[in-house]
Amino acid sequence: MENRFTVTIHDVHGVRQFNLHKIIKKIMLYVGIAGVVLTIAAVSMVIFLKSSLDTTELKKVEMERAIDLLQARNEQLGAAIDVSEKELLAKQAEIAVVSDRLHDVEELIGLTPVQIDMDKSSVKIAQLTYEQVEALFKYIPSGSPIEYKGITSKFGYRTHPITKRRELHRGSDLRASMKTPVYATADGVIEYAGHHKKSGYGRLVILDNNYGFKTYFGHLNEITVKSGTYVKKGEQIAYTGNSGRSNGPHLHYEVRFIQRTLNPYWFIKWTADNYRQIFKKETKVPWQSLITAITKDIETRQATAALRSLQKGLLSRAR
Repeated sequence: MENRFTVTIHDVHGVRQFNLHKIIKKIMLYVGIAGVVLTIAAVSMVIFLKSSLDTTELKKVEMERAIDLLQARNEQLGAAIDVSEKELLAKQAEIAVVSDRLHDVEELIGLTPVQIDMDKSSVKIAQLTYEQVEALFKYIPSGSPIEYKGITSKFGYRTHPITKRRELHRGSDLRASMKTPVYATADGVIEYAGHHKKSGYGRLVILDNNYGFKTYFGHLNEITVKSGTYVKKGEQIAYTGNSGRSNGPHLHYEVRFIQRTLNPYWFIKWTADNYRQIFKKETKVPWQSLITAITKDIETRQATAALRSLQKGLLSRAR
């Protein structure tokens, strides 16, 4: 009986006694201790989770404040960018107006553009290398920006079909149906890509090419490039449309050299087979100077490539 103990229960029915083994007593003690430990652990866990939740909530509030601050700064920056873009557009419009007035004054006083002495330069031009010709057609606008189907309105003075006023038509209107793909006619950086209200060109892309040339693509339906991006000759930049002051789907295409408008027709028809013709057709461009600059660039690139090749050779020998 030493290993047993008695449990006495008093109730309305009388007294009941139960003889239990001492192991049961130990088990009950251990269960009680475990229950107390679990209760303490649960309470501790609840306190820890509540503290973690409070910390997380505080961090969430701080992050929301930081996000609100960033959004406010972005809005301020966006407003500043909008103001800068408007000022830039205004300046570009002023430059265009001044350029047109200068063109009018030149014609009025009979001032002819600088002519190239073909007798002196023809020998050098006739001896252009393959690299020089390749660079000309890569960096200077050439070929048609769309599938060529003719010109509906030529470069020069005309009566505007909508305003009915006589004014200088700075480019050539190329015949095209709606959403015809438009391609870059030379390598360059996108200077402007968006809706241009003041000029009447509607959706407009201005491509800043090399050596002082720029190309304009107007009345577009959709633009597929962004300002500041670099594009190569033949890369698609837009789709033709009827936006702005336009009386039907077409592409308004301009070629400019140092802000002076040139007749795009000679550049559209300019190919490797007849590359000498443009030197006589377009006399507003100092071709010999450009060829000299292109030649120097080619020589610089070749020298740089040779130097890099030499450096690689020396490094490989050193290893």
